Amino acid sequence: MNRVLSIATLYPNSHTPQFGTFVARSMEALAARGDWDVTLINPIGIPPILFGKYRPLAARATDGIEHRVHVYRPTFPLIPKLGARFNPALIARSVIGLAKRLHAENPFDLVDAQFFYPDGPAAARIASELNLPLSIKARGSDISYWGHRPFARRKMVAASRQAAGLLAVSEALADDMAQLGMDRARITINRTGLDRDRFRPLDHTGIRRHLGNELGLQLPCDSPLLVTVGSLTVRKGQELVIASLPQVPDAQLLLVGSGDDRGRLEALARTLNVNDRVHFLGSVNHDLMPIILSAADAMVLPSANEGLANAWVEALACGTPLVICDAGGARELVTSPDAGVIVERSVEGVAAGIRQILANQPAPEEVAKMAEQFSWAANAASLAEYYSKIIRA
Repeated sequence: MNRVLSIATLYPNSHTPQFGTFVARSMEALAARGDWDVTLINPIGIPPILFGKYRPLAARATDGIEHRVHVYRPTFPLIPKLGARFNPALIARSVIGLAKRLHAENPFDLVDAQFFYPDGPAAARIASELNLPLSIKARGSDISYWGHRPFARRKMVAASRQAAGLLAVSEALADDMAQLGMDRARITINRTGLDRDRFRPLDHTGIRRHLGNELGLQLPCDSPLLVTVGSLTVRKGQELVIASLPQVPDAQLLLVGSGDDRGRLEALARTLNVNDRVHFLGSVNHDLMPIILSAADAMVLPSANEGLANAWVEALACGTPLVICDAGGARELVTSPDAGVIVERSVEGVAAGIRQILANQPAPEEVAKMAEQFSWAANAASLAEYYSKIIRA
């Protein structure tokens, strides 16, 4: 059996169970194949003085076997918002002893990083110490955000040159990586997966009433229902969706996700007098997501940049068309009117896209066909083939 050591700063734990679930599902699907033994180290940044969210997070930094994946959660010293340039070195320092011990007990075949920054440069040092081939995956903001910070870009490009192979979630993201100075010929596309048993069109008869009861909300069955799924940040563009509501009368908006932008978004909704139509749900149980998506008329996510968002794929699988911007792999996914529309990243563009979908609502079954290529089994098969080529090279 082949053995991979994966490094991921974004991974679910008992305190933040929705944090990086797409990484967990990918690693679990790989482990479920039976031909790969998967060990994942999830370094957790903890500041010298515990406060706020960091106290319960530190308490959840525990190890264990989770769905056949051996998970270790060492901590590293974190300076919130200021220590980004030092994080790769601090992560490597916190992980290297554990990695050497695990490698001595049962040797790994390669080291893998689940994000390009800070995971990539940290994994590069660990791979060097263990004398193993390195793979690094790009997912979106690790390229679009960190790739344009000179200190991070230098580390990322250096790590890419050490790597035996690179991964990207879309062709568009691979092109962005090449523009940063990475070798496009060594980038393999590994698209996101999907739990097809969970994410599928659900019967709309009474689903809004059921969802309203679950959420404690009154959701009119005869009014448009929009959903936006993503962390509450400027990059995701929730303010554009809220600002479009005066142009979409009676529409209700469910905002799924948490983040620092919530206060500003709530203030915007009050200013525009649409706060009674905007519902902040925070992080929700993953089992509720198919119901939310199936109940909605459109999933609206005007991100400034993406790789190929899991939320896009999950919405399509539930029969819900997209209103998104020309970011990342959008054009690789929206290849038919059944999938939705790609709009200008402006209030007017978002409002026009919503009105277009509401006026020409595609059948959920036709929308769901646009996500047929995605599954976690396919993701794992692609990953296993790519990893095998690296260790045979």
